[in-house]
Amino acid sequence: MRTRALVLLLFVFTSLKGFTQDPNFHIYLCFGQSNMEGSASIQPEDLIVSSRFKLMPSTDCGEVGKQKGFWYTAIPPLSQCGAGLSPADYFGRTMVQKLPDSISVGVINVAIGGCDIRLFDKDIYEDYTETYKETWFTDKIKAYGGHPYQRLITMAKQAQKTGVIKGILLHQGETNQDDKNWPQYVKKVYRDMLEDLGLDAKNVPLLAGEVVGEDQGGVCASMNKIINTLPQTIPTAHIISSKGCTVREDHVHFDSDGVRELGKRYAEKMLALERGE
Repeated sequence: MRTRALVLLLFVFTSLKGFTQDPNFHIYLCFGQSNMEGSASIQPEDLIVSSRFKLMPSTDCGEVGKQKGFWYTAIPPLSQCGAGLSPADYFGRTMVQKLPDSISVGVINVAIGGCDIRLFDKDIYEDYTETYKETWFTDKIKAYGGHPYQRLITMAKQAQKTGVIKGILLHQGETNQDDKNWPQYVKKVYRDMLEDLGLDAKNVPLLAGEVVGEDQGGVCASMNKIINTLPQTIPTAHIISSKGCTVREDHVHFDSDGVRELGKRYAEKMLALERGE
């Protein structure tokens, strides 16, 4: 009798709220700087996307008919208008390929090329909105209402009306190269996300990708030593290797093949975690 009463109460509550959360709709939050934003070229093969892979845009993009806060098939770009291919693209594609047909995957991607990780710290972000004073940088922040972290949280709360947040993907570090305090900065942002969204770390791991590595002549490769210490600060953090992921001429950004491989690696790690490995 008590179980039936609880079920009825839950039904009434969700009906009053105007939504029903689908446990088979798995949502992932993605953030970082240019590689996560999408700096690799989008090629024709990248435009073929399963309808089970969804995107909730975090900015309006009228030229392709996308509005923030609504779900669409995840045709790139997944962040701002005019961005390129992101690891989030092939993360989601790989997830839906490997998961049962009954499960759909959605992503929300808020990323800003050139940003310091502290741009996502809700308490001090205003100190990092002019890391670069050029219009290209400030315009990216303006597109997120001047507060990228809050835009991510607002979209995530909207997404929670229809699905369950299962993980957080980070790719950032180039701007914070060699800053040994980086893991603490990330911990603050991750903790804030969990608290603001009512999430438990043990159910929502943080997957952090390496920057372009030494094997590819990475300009910021020394940062990978610091990135790999992140699980010492955040026990639910897991590192995604960039070894062998091919790059563009600047040796800072992955090329299209490199981005695809990196995205697949994010997915393989998430799938392994779901299997309890």
